[in-house]
Amino acid sequence: MRLLVLGGTEFVGRAVTEDALARGWDVTVFHRGRHEPPEGVTALRGDRTAEGGLAALGAGEWDVVVDTWRAAPVAVRDAARLLADRAGHYAYVSSRSVYADPVPAGAGEDHPVVEGSPDDDGPVDYARAKRGGELAAQEAFGERALLARAGLVIGPGENVGRLPWWLDRIARGGPVLAPGPRELPLQYIDARDLAAWILDASAGGLGGAYNVVGRPGLTTMGELLEICARVTGSDAELRWQDPRRIVDAGIEPWTDLPLWLPPGELHDSLHQGDVTRAFGAGLRVRPARETVADTWAWLCDRREHGHAEGAPIREDLDRCGLDPATEAAFLRGVPAG
Repeated sequence: MRLLVLGGTEFVGRAVTEDALARGWDVTVFHRGRHEPPEGVTALRGDRTAEGGLAALGAGEWDVVVDTWRAAPVAVRDAARLLADRAGHYAYVSSRSVYADPVPAGAGEDHPVVEGSPDDDGPVDYARAKRGGELAAQEAFGERALLARAGLVIGPGENVGRLPWWLDRIARGGPVLAPGPRELPLQYIDARDLAAWILDASAGGLGGAYNVVGRPGLTTMGELLEICARVTGSDAELRWQDPRRIVDAGIEPWTDLPLWLPPGELHDSLHQGDVTRAFGAGLRVRPARETVADTWAWLCDRREHGHAEGAPIREDLDRCGLDPATEAAFLRGVPAG
């Protein structure tokens, strides 16, 4: 199989590239040159946001294209139009964020989506950007377009900093603010499982929209943090706290305490999605302990090779995580336990 990855040097795109190489596919990576692609690919350079930036894609044919673009949809539109007659299949890595609020627990692919346009060429919010990208892929490729609506994505290579923050925090030890309840279910996908499904589905000619994320309750907040403690060898003391107390203290779910949302509508919209269709189409997910252990091994390897900060952070994001002084002050004001 001949694969073209638009991106391919970071996180999900890199996971796709590495999986395809392991399958023996002929892989071409089109990127801006900010990060080195894996060895063994044909590397093409260009900036999709610049005039003439797609010139390197002016020739060539591929069986499958995988596109991870997350900004203005016009970049997806232009690439998809350029490749429509020279590629067999177009897989666009979208997001469950395209669903219009409110998103109830159990929502599937038929839930209403936000408005979007493939012609948006300026700053748009993430949901509209991804929806516009979906429309752009379908406009050019029709039934040959696969829309992989990923949920929360974690795993080795994460450049958002959510699971890496928890691993680093717990590795430091001491009392840790653990946001409850312990049994709060989490729904996520390891980037490598997302990549494998995209390649399998694309090779099989699958089209249309799929929620590509693990089943609800694949792990819980309690199990996840306990695994973090085991794999890091930490003596951290997890101090489980009531969600209301945390929120009332001004500590922000998701940003201050990555991955966590208190029980309620927002939690259910992210962590209770229907994934029947993707599992019926062959989605397989690894256990949480493997994802966490492999992410820690990746972080340790980066530090051993001179990356003191551990996980890289995408250039459009700030590092997430709770300030140590804020955490300590909060824990001083509540009972241990």
